[in-house]
Amino acid sequence: MAISRIKQGDTVKIVSGSNKGKVVTVQSIKGDKVLLSGIGNRKRHQAANTVAPAGKRDVQLPIHISNVALVIDTKTNKTSRVGYVVKPSGEKVRIARQAKGKEIK
Repeated sequence: MAISRIKQGDTVKIVSGSNKGKVVTVQSIKGDKVLLSGIGNRKRHQAANTVAPAGKRDVQLPIHISNVALVIDTKTNKTSRVGYVVKPSGEKVRIARQAKGKEIK
């Protein structure tokens, strides 16, 4: 698995799928999937068991990380690819490629 350049709490724009164009925040990341706030809400039918009765339950499904792009300017919703640079102090920081190396917080 490649390095995840999207982090929890980042603002991202969905670039493909039925929610294309929406700007949301990342709740969590598991492997190559991201869980986004307000995106991927579905109903699932649950069979009865000893713990819970049968019925519908709400679940939130993740989407693939390749379907989102990092937003670097929240006013214009401008997106960018992400790179890494090691500072002379030894600190590794994320930079926005389309913003000429602007550091991402």
